[in-house]
Amino acid sequence: MEMSDVLMPIGGLSRTFYYFLLHFHRLYIIINFAIFSESGVKNMANIKSAKKRIGVIAKKTATNRRIKDHLKAVIKNFDKALNEGDMTAAGEKLALAEKKLKKAAAKNTIHKNAASRKVSRLTKRFNAAKAK
Repeated sequence: MEMSDVLMPIGGLSRTFYYFLLHFHRLYIIINFAIFSESGVKNMANIKSAKKRIGVIAKKTATNRRIKDHLKAVIKNFDKALNEGDMTAAGEKLALAEKKLKKAAAKNTIHKNAASRKVSRLTKRFNAAKAK
């Protein structure tokens, strides 16, 4: 018995139309999954406190994402100054990056060890570039 025999529709639908419906159904599932994943809503809560928590979590997620994006921008600015060879600007950017990383760690946006590790690596790169 072949797979096509198992998938043959009942009721006189043509094979092409049946495969079209099968493909459309898969596409529909993928699109719905993408929409729900994008909005963050997977299962709507029924309990009032759980509904409130969904809103709180959405706010915290947005804040954390904004802070992390800002951290990435600060680190990119440091990299750019370091690659251009401007050590005074790179030193200022390093101080700013360290300040922002420590603040993010203090607010539990990133782990304190991750912040320290990133500061250490940035400082190490800065000192290596300065020694050249």
